[in-house]
Amino acid sequence: MKFLAVSSLLLSAVLATPLPQSTVVPDPSQVQISDISYAGTGCPPGTVGLSFTTNKKTLALVFDKYRGLRYVASIGPAIPITESRKYCQININLDYPGDFQYSVFSSDYSGYVNLDAGVTCLQKSIYYFSGSTAQASTQANFTGPLSQDYWIHNEVPLSSAVWSPCGSVKALNINSQLRLYSTPNNNGSGFTTTESIGENDTFNVGVRWQACK
Repeated sequence: MKFLAVSSLLLSAVLATPLPQSTVVPDPSQVQISDISYAGTGCPPGTVGLSFTTNKKTLALVFDKYRGLRYVASIGPAIPITESRKYCQININLDYPGDFQYSVFSSDYSGYVNLDAGVTCLQKSIYYFSGSTAQASTQANFTGPLSQDYWIHNEVPLSSAVWSPCGSVKALNINSQLRLYSTPNNNGSGFTTTESIGENDTFNVGVRWQACK
């Protein structure tokens, strides 16, 4: 995992960093997003958009604060405990040739974190395919005192990759979570968001393809 504090200008230019992949990939024109659904305390209706890069190797999820509530978790003496955990469950259906399969290999996401001493934050995403118990995950931890923008790049080891099934198309599920914790007897406050100040956040999910055997 890499952790960097960067400016809003640089954040807007960040793209998922590709890893070496097989040269056997489906025709990009045959890979399409057929449907997306989502729900959760961090993503009210109308706040999430989805697009695919031309080469069909990066899914870009946009959490749009201007169409709804921001994806923010917060903690403090006067803040309800329910505000310390926010999540978004995202289900993505793709159309692609049945003789291929894909897996998530990386994630790039940005935001802002402001934590008092004694307050920690967990930023985590879990990936799995409908009907399968196998999961892959990426995560980052922050510890206060801290106040800055962040950009995080995570990679899923090939040995831990979870692949879509061959011969059938199953939805890719992404469970995104923000959690804040405070040490016992600590009255510290803090908040974290999946967007930089003044920006919408693009959560890039890199995928790798391979031919079914």
